[in-house]
Amino acid sequence: MWSRSQAFTAMADTTVEKVPTAESSASSSAEASIAAEKTEPTTSITAEKTEPTTTEKKKWGDVEDDEEEEATTVTELNSLSIKEEEKHESILEEPEDSNIKAVTSGDTPYTSASRFEDLNLSPELMKGLYVEMKFEKPSKIQAISLPMIMTPPHKNLIAQAHNGSGKTTCFVLGMLSRVDVNIKQPQALCICPTRELANQNVEVLQKMGKFSGITAEVGVPGTSRDVRKEPVTAQVVIGTPGTLKKWISFKRLSLAHLKILVFDEADHMLATDGFRDDSLKIMKDIKSVNQNFQVLLFSATFNDVVKDFVTRTVKDPNQLFVKREELALDSVKQYKVVCPREENKIEVIKDQIMELGDIGQTIIFVRTKVSAGKLHKALTEMGYDVTSVHGSMTEADRDKIVGEFKACLTQVLIATDVIARGFDQQRVNLVVNYNLPTKYETGEPDYEVYLHRVGRAGRFGRKGAVFNLLLDDRREKEVMEKIERYFEAHVKEIKCWNAEEEYKSALKEAGLLDKEVV
Repeated sequence: MWSRSQAFTAMADTTVEKVPTAESSASSSAEASIAAEKTEPTTSITAEKTEPTTTEKKKWGDVEDDEEEEATTVTELNSLSIKEEEKHESILEEPEDSNIKAVTSGDTPYTSASRFEDLNLSPELMKGLYVEMKFEKPSKIQAISLPMIMTPPHKNLIAQAHNGSGKTTCFVLGMLSRVDVNIKQPQALCICPTRELANQNVEVLQKMGKFSGITAEVGVPGTSRDVRKEPVTAQVVIGTPGTLKKWISFKRLSLAHLKILVFDEADHMLATDGFRDDSLKIMKDIKSVNQNFQVLLFSATFNDVVKDFVTRTVKDPNQLFVKREELALDSVKQYKVVCPREENKIEVIKDQIMELGDIGQTIIFVRTKVSAGKLHKALTEMGYDVTSVHGSMTEADRDKIVGEFKACLTQVLIATDVIARGFDQQRVNLVVNYNLPTKYETGEPDYEVYLHRVGRAGRFGRKGAVFNLLLDDRREKEVMEKIERYFEAHVKEIKCWNAEEEYKSALKEAGLLDKEVV
């Protein structure tokens, strides 16, 4: 096992030295400002890093939601062993507790960043990281991916990692680091599946880049850009695929100076049932005027079909992947409860979980608006500040409700999967799956959505719990069993749906038991 003081460098057909990877944490503004003032930009092959806090309303795309080869070496960081493999790829693994595997392409050397000072960032971006974002050091995914993003020749990157691990900071800082502030043209483009996620990413970028002078614009339905004719001059544009495709076709969004293209929640953006056609059209439009741009694809999930398509579509990428069984967040305790009738689910939520738990904020995922209405009424009568959000609401109402929840003006948010992906709210420590996520066409489990739902609790390693409420029938039990098998995880069962002591034990295990509960 290697020590944190060692440095690690991986290069093709050479040696490997050790370097520490870092975890994200908060720092005081005083320490941050001192560090930022001391930091000066340098030229080297390490990568920059940032971390955003994103939170905003989501709309799936622009539609409302209903119900080759170079020989390289293989390096394993845990053991620091080097061996040749037939694949001729350089495989780098983080320290023993990270479970991230990096596969590099080509012979470019990358140095893992243990500090933001290792990333050769401008003083303005360093100040944004320390003073505004209050970061202290890179998270694991950031320590490895940022050098890959920022090191010339700026190779493409496919990156998968845990929810809440700091992926947003990776691509936001990556975009900011590539912008020439003197060029008043779009230089970075980020495509998101929902309006909420696009708004959230813009907020993070503006906060992180506060002192840089870099300009940004959001491209989602309903903005003033839809009626204005003048071209976009913002240096970073973040939006949904339908709107961005429209701006490009109307010659409002120039691609001539584009340096970096990001797909957030890339699995959905490039899935056949997602936004693959729009995404490929945008990539084709960029290539027609500009061949030299970097593509970054980030998501917590990549199924095998999407992964195969991406590796064939994106030229010669570096890759970061987490094994499927390691995706479930260790800090989040997962439970399942079998209820005799539908109304018992509401009783479990209000009489057991909410009554006994020391809960920050809660998200309850439902399949239908009818279920949302029943839950809303029951929890409101108990005195909870409850709001609901779903795809058939107006954009303004969705924005307002999500904004209130982010501002902690409400305690409980009842939602369809419109906010399952990428919604960052650090005070959320409880997620309830009132209905398990299933695919509309087949009724089979939607594994990616389940993982994204779980990821709403326990953000950035904080404690959290997920309760899966099932009806006592064969179909729902089978869905839960398939989810457990898929992730190779055991979800503990509450044996009796109305047994208070079992809920106390579960909440205590998750660190959420109200201290006043005897």
